[in-house]
Amino acid sequence: FSITSSHLIYHFHSHFMNIVHVAQLLPQAWLDHHSRTLGLFIDGKFVLPADRRSRCFVDSKGGTVCSTACAAEDDVSQCAASAVKGHKAWGDLSCYQRAKVLLGSASALGRHGPCVAELCELCEASCPPSSLVRLLQYYSSWAQLRDTLIANWTPLGVVAVVSSDDCSLYSLMLKVLPALAMGNSLIVVPGRSSAPPVLLLAQLFTGAGLPAGALNVLTGSDMQLGAKVAQSANVSYVSYSGNKPDAVLLCRATAGMGVPVSVSQNVGARCPFIIFESADIDSAVDAVIEAAFKKKREVHWVLCVQESVLDSVVARLGHRMAGMKCVALQSVGDRGLVDAAVQGAQQQGATLVQSCAAPPSSAQYPPTVLCGAAPSSPFVVEPSPGPLLPLMTFRSNTEAVALGNHSPHGQAASIWTEDLTLALETAKSLSVGSVWVNSHSVSDPCLPVSGHKDGSTCTDGGQQGLYQFLRPSSSSHPPLPRSSPVSMDYSKFGTAASPPIIPEDSDPVYLQLVGGKLCKSVSGCSIAVQSPGGGGVLAHCPDGGPKDVRNAVEAADKVQPGWMKKSPSARAQSLYSLAKGLEAKRRDLAASINVQTGLSMDKADEEVELSIARLSDWAAYCDKVQGGTPSLPQSGSALSFPEALGVVGIVLPDNSPLLSMVTLLGAAVGNGNAVVMVPSEENPLPALAFIQVLQSSDLPAGLVNIISGRRDQMTVALANHSVIKAIWYWGSAEGCQYLQHACTSPMKTLRLSCPKEDGGQDWTHASILEDMWRSAVQWKSVWIPTA
Repeated sequence: FSITSSHLIYHFHSHFMNIVHVAQLLPQAWLDHHSRTLGLFIDGKFVLPADRRSRCFVDSKGGTVCSTACAAEDDVSQCAASAVKGHKAWGDLSCYQRAKVLLGSASALGRHGPCVAELCELCEASCPPSSLVRLLQYYSSWAQLRDTLIANWTPLGVVAVVSSDDCSLYSLMLKVLPALAMGNSLIVVPGRSSAPPVLLLAQLFTGAGLPAGALNVLTGSDMQLGAKVAQSANVSYVSYSGNKPDAVLLCRATAGMGVPVSVSQNVGARCPFIIFESADIDSAVDAVIEAAFKKKREVHWVLCVQESVLDSVVARLGHRMAGMKCVALQSVGDRGLVDAAVQGAQQQGATLVQSCAAPPSSAQYPPTVLCGAAPSSPFVVEPSPGPLLPLMTFRSNTEAVALGNHSPHGQAASIWTEDLTLALETAKSLSVGSVWVNSHSVSDPCLPVSGHKDGSTCTDGGQQGLYQFLRPSSSSHPPLPRSSPVSMDYSKFGTAASPPIIPEDSDPVYLQLVGGKLCKSVSGCSIAVQSPGGGGVLAHCPDGGPKDVRNAVEAADKVQPGWMKKSPSARAQSLYSLAKGLEAKRRDLAASINVQTGLSMDKADEEVELSIARLSDWAAYCDKVQGGTPSLPQSGSALSFPEALGVVGIVLPDNSPLLSMVTLLGAAVGNGNAVVMVPSEENPLPALAFIQVLQSSDLPAGLVNIISGRRDQMTVALANHSVIKAIWYWGSAEGCQYLQHACTSPMKTLRLSCPKEDGGQDWTHASILEDMWRSAVQWKSVWIPTA
């Protein structure tokens, strides 16, 4: 190696990769070649900064495996510049050429699979090389077909993929490889355990023909490195995979930077393992022991057993667990947490099924089943580390679904029954992204998965998972402008008081729609709506607040499950009916647009005509885009299908007030969601006039709620409501920053736009249909194995 400026750059790369192609790579030899000190992977080569801190990796026996460098701001800048150059080189290749590189990477990984597997084992990042090869093969085919089957979409540019220390290598690569396949360049910030394997993979992929700079790896000591990478003006998107606390830190640290952040919370979730009386009990018990007591697990399983087979299950658990060895804990400090959880469970009446007696004091604990748990038990609500498995009982199938949905997380569930009808009905009713029937922890990249509830804000896997790394080729949805966060007191945002306004008797007064009823705001206050030129007051509308949002969400949450269960064709007929109602009121709506915006009557009527057509488009869309049954590489069958998000909060834009409203309303309602809509603060009258169309339609009362008010105050009310799953926002840069900071507990899916900065959205463009449809659904996958 030679010294250049402040960095030591390895020049053995080309020679070493030639060796790699002809000889079996060994992990110890690879680590020794780096003197067991791994640098950063930037611009296709390893760079070891001379003055950087390092992070040491110790194996389970206390021996040092290697150390990794901790990147600083200078390294981030160098890496971002490399990624820009790499994106141009990678993007200039044809789809066929990119696919060929990924297939070559799969071949290289196949040749050196034992080395990768052994390195993963050393770093406790266990991941079968065959799974990584399958990922490469699957996404190489999508790289080949991008311009054929995903037309009118373009890559984002430079994408940052960040993971927590406890995130698996497979989950990380499930984001890295689709981003590469779509033509993006990457800056990967891996967690502690996955860092050495990712550095090895980056070197293997570069040796297989990946252009320098297309895949860069920065290692660090905490989540702040991910935030530093997001600060770079060259980064267009950040995708995170890992635990919830680190996700919250990353989202809050990047708030206001103008870079979208998506989250896949796949570590630490509580997942139900449901055993019905119709199950093969022996197989189910074997599976739950394998899932719950393996050395490293990403989720906390909760065993739910039907009362009629409880004794049989507990007896088999005791028999299978007999003689099982103690499981190593992550640290000695975890032992105190495990002891406290077990003691608390026993005080609440739980009984224990253990493989052996717990040792007096050590970083080990025997596999333990806590029988007699309740959904509200502390050891169920906040699982402790260690091999503890709470066991709850249920009587009926409905009660099983209720137990399964009790968790705030919605990642996965395992169902055990020989009754296929029961399995499918239960799978449909559970609010989770993956359901395994008579199996567990199975994965394949061909199936899309979205964590439901507080689990995820994006889709990974399948064709649907590719779109988070793409944007429409048209300007129908401009990206957020890059900016620096403004100094904000988040507790005071949207709280500025305004004096109450009492309408004059001659002023028109509009009402809002909550729960299917016209009403004033709970506060009784009003807002004066000004004419376009500021020449006077046009009307008064309610000044809604948190209590109005609470009432609206309560009504929406009550009606949404029934609306979601309606068939797509039934929802389509309701939207066609809504379009006919708008046609009947077109003159009134055109007049409202004319008075509010100052557009001529001809232009206003044209917007109404476009709005009628847009509602008809959504009606036609309802039953056209559904899931499927993708082919699996292993035996068995699988289903994937889109589901509604739930209750969606929408803060409407100022431009095209009617067309934008029906576009967003149709996207949400057509896919089974309920909505709470906040009209434009500047141009609220067309949306409030549309209420008369809604009242004459056959949409259920409470499905669509329209609350007028000050934008910032309403934004805060929507952000702070735990039932709202997603917020679509058109407003100020400060409002975008507030939402990115506040919508983290529970995690909300955000679609943000700042029209004054990005020029606004083209609501007439047809591409907005597919774009909004993808924003209005989450995906579920159901696995059905065969013998």
